Amino acid sequence: MLIVQMARENPRWGYTRIRGALYNLGHVIGRNTIKRILLDNGFDPMRKRGMSWKTFLKAHWGAIAATDFFSVEVITQSGLVRYFVLFVIDLKTRQIEIAGILSQPDGAWMNQIARNLPDCEDGFLNGSRYLIHDRDPLSTRSFRETLGSSGV
Repeated sequence: MLIVQMARENPRWGYTRIRGALYNLGHVIGRNTIKRILLDNGFDPMRKRGMSWKTFLKAHWGAIAATDFFSVEVITQSGLVRYFVLFVIDLKTRQIEIAGILSQPDGAWMNQIARNLPDCEDGFLNGSRYLIHDRDPLSTRSFRETLGSSGV
């Protein structure tokens, strides 16, 4: 049976992961059915999952950076102006880079930042594999794809 074969060949896969793999192959089977089949064949349906978030961070510490915005309000001759500051932090060294400051950031600006950060000569993300960011609307698909095409 395919479920037992997948369980045997992938010892860390639980019934949810096996269900996803079966779905990708065109088979729609409920999680509880897979769980019952695994139990009937002597497998623990919960099985050991992949590494925890803490273990992942330790294993990849030197390749992870994070980014976010903070805002600064500045009084100018024309009144109060709010500036948005995009910063990036290397989690291993705790080094911080100000990626840009703008009063009205937009997608085009973020795409330029995405091209600058992994620059092969002096880009802050040079050598980073992962960039953690929140769900800010400025982290557009184009922003993520630009970073992804450079290996981040």
